[in-house]
Amino acid sequence: MAHEKNHDYHVLPPSVWPFLSAVGVFIMLFGAVLWMHDRGPWLFLIGLAGVLYCMFAWWSDVVAESHAGDHTPVVRLGLRYGFLLFIISEVMFFSAWFWSFFKHAMYPMYEYVGSEYIAPSFYQLDPFHIPLINTLILLLSGCAVTWAHHALVHGGPRRDVETGLAVGIGLGVIFTCLQAYEYWYLTVKRDWAFGGDVFFANFFMATGFHGLHVIIGTIFLAVCWFRVRAGHFTAERHVGFEAAAWYWHFVDVVWLFLFAAIYIWGMA
Repeated sequence: MAHEKNHDYHVLPPSVWPFLSAVGVFIMLFGAVLWMHDRGPWLFLIGLAGVLYCMFAWWSDVVAESHAGDHTPVVRLGLRYGFLLFIISEVMFFSAWFWSFFKHAMYPMYEYVGSEYIAPSFYQLDPFHIPLINTLILLLSGCAVTWAHHALVHGGPRRDVETGLAVGIGLGVIFTCLQAYEYWYLTVKRDWAFGGDVFFANFFMATGFHGLHVIIGTIFLAVCWFRVRAGHFTAERHVGFEAAAWYWHFVDVVWLFLFAAIYIWGMA
């Protein structure tokens, strides 16, 4: 009785995953530096594989804790707060690229100082073809994920939850394919280069990191789809599903700002 838990919190057992994750991230970043110095991508890929394995194993442990009944209402609330803080950190990350883009667009600085304003170099890209199509695709995918979430929370058919997630995943894959085609067209057909100038750097970094987040979000939704089929989520216990939905809506909103700022305002 002296060791009986009399609180709603879950005391985690010792875990090796935080340490191994840190080691994997270090190897990945060190390998990225070597890759940039033409030493090959192999160390980076080894570190990336280690990070992905740690993510899978660590989150598997979290799922097992949930099924064991360790995720009390207080613990679930803490998980939600933690994920919201993660999204806020992502907002700050993308804010840096928006800041860089607007700063260099409205107040360009060159290697010399003078009184004459020199307009920055902008390169015309029609926003009303692939970028507009991708905007509609992401908005529709957000609607599909919301439909799945609504069906889960309000006790709708499991088939609706699976279908909504499947549609969201499929649209995410289509978005990634269209953006890959756009990059191929810009780099091969129009000779855009990543380090060509400030505009190219901002364009590829902002849209490229967003594309990476779309890929991560698509995997996140796919994991939820498999878990729905395994019967893991209920109307009361679905923190993992909520996190995936929040992340996907964050990706949607970031793209709307990118589309408005870089594709429309930047090309005007």
